This record gives sequence, structure tokens and C-alpha cells, in this order.
Amino acid sequence: MDYLLIIAGFVLLTGGANILINGATGLAAKFNISNLVIGLTVVAFGTSAPELVVNVVAAIEGSNEIAITNVLGSNSINTFVILGLAALFYPLLAQRSTIRVEIPLSLFAALAVLVLGSGMVLSPVKGLSRLDGFFLLACFVGFLLYIFYLGKKGKAPVEEEDYKPMGIARAVLFVLGGLAGLGIGAEMIVRSAVNLAVSWGVSQAVVGVTVVALGTSLPELATSVAAAYKKSSDIAVGNILGSNIFNVFLVLGVSAVIRPLPMYPNLMADAAVAALGSLLLLLFVGIGKKHTLNRTHGILLLIVYAAYLSWIIATL
Repeated sequence: MDYLLIIAGFVLLTGGANILINGATGLAAKFNISNLVIGLTVVAFGTSAPELVVNVVAAIEGSNEIAITNVLGSNSINTFVILGLAALFYPLLAQRSTIRVEIPLSLFAALAVLVLGSGMVLSPVKGLSRLDGFFLLACFVGFLLYIFYLGKKGKAPVEEEDYKPMGIARAVLFVLGGLAGLGIGAEMIVRSAVNLAVSWGVSQAVVGVTVVALGTSLPELATSVAAAYKKSSDIAVGNILGSNIFNVFLVLGVSAVIRPLPMYPNLMADAAVAALGSLLLLLFVGIGKKHTLNRTHGILLLIVYAAYLSWIIATL
């Protein structure tokens, strides 16, 4: 039953996110908000909504390991698996701003979890305290200012969509329906993940960094692979990096403010792997004149993640 519930939860989570995005974009267009702003905020937020809602539910219910590993696992899957797969379809060209700012910022986000979680700065308690959460949220505000700056300069990696206005009543209904789907799906996933951890005889962290993280990364997977297939490199890369930054600064920030997230045994290793993904991405696209993530890079990313997954299984 738990397997069926977790699958149903992912269906509700993904469907709820899509309905929420449709309603929110339609409502924003109704009030003449520019397509660029909608893409940079509403759509970007929408792809991170599954992680956010799952984490909020996990934090409220005290499933702290799932709250942290969902984000770290999602970021690792985003970089190693999704970008790896996307690069197999089409070489992904990175903009200079992506190499200079967004990839380093994604690396900084992972390193922030590593350092804050160790208790070396801000709070002596190992794990993420409320103070750490406020720091991450402050970083998120800075990131929002940065993407608006890029938007004004016309350099933000946002797909040129024509967001059509929607009637207010219908848009509100979509938003409420999407939020309901997200909430119900997240509740089903968290409870089923805890039950699976018990039945498998493993920690919640193992289920969170694998099963839950993969499920909440489905919107990013669909968006980036489709963008790569359409040869829209900026969208494929920008979607992943934006999601990784949103996940740490917004999702983990909100989660830690709701309830401090204590240390778990593999926190340092999971954060280090997430950081390694950003570092490898920086090396792959930063070295050389082409600034491209090619098929060879994609295969290497997939191999590294396979090794990481094998290590997780071996240490059960």
C-alpha cells in the first residue's frame, strides 16, 4: 500500500504543480505582468513547489531527515542525472553569466549547507538552526534581485512563452486546486516514505535522498530534457541551476525556520556530493572556448551519480 500511496503522491504532486503554474501564470497575465517576470518567478517557483511543500510537511511532522535529504538528493539528481541526460540529447551551451554567477552560486548553496550543517558558523549546533534558515532566506532574496537584474538586461534563461490571461475565478480555482494537490500529495509521500524506511530497515535519510528526491525532481526532468530536445540550452541549464538555488535558499530556509533540522549521519557526504555536481559542471563548461556540456560530460555525470547511488546501497 505504501508503494501505491507514494506513486499516487508523486502524481498529485506533479499534477498539482502544473495546475498551480497554469493558474498563477494566467492570473499574472490577467494583471498585465510581463512574460519575463512570470517566467522568472511564477514558473521557476512552480518547478520547486514539490520540494517546498514536501519539506514543509516533513518539517511540521518532525521528519527532519526527509526535509534535508529531499533537497540535497534533488539537487544531486538535477545536476548529475537530469543535466547528464539532457546533454545526451543535445550539447548544452552555457552563457557567460551562467559560468560566472549561477554555477558558482549553486556551488555556494551546497557548500553553505555543508558548512552550516557542521556547526562551524552562525550556530554551534550541528544541523540547520532557525538562524541558519534566516541566512538562507536572505541569500534567496539576493538571488531574486539578481534574476530581476538579468531579466531587465534580457539575459535571463527564460523560455519565450506567451502566457495567456485567465479569468480570475478560474485562475483562483486552479491555484487552490494545485495547492490542494501539492498538499495532499506531499502528505502521502512523507508518511509513505517514513513507513518505507521502517519496512526496509533503513533511515529516513536514505529514502529521502533517493526515492523522495527523484519524485520531486520530475518537473525539472521533464522541463530540461524537453528543452534540450528543442535545442534550448539556456532553458535546460538555467532551469536546473535555478531549481538548485531555489531548493537550498528557499526550501531549506523555510524548512529550518519552521523547525530546526538536526544533523544526520550522512549529511556531510550528501552535501559534498551536491557541491561536487556544481563543481564538475563549472569545470566542464568553464574550461575551453566552447563552454558546452557535451555528451561525454553527460556520461561522466551519470557515472558519478551511479557510483554515489552504489555507495548509498552498499552502506545500508
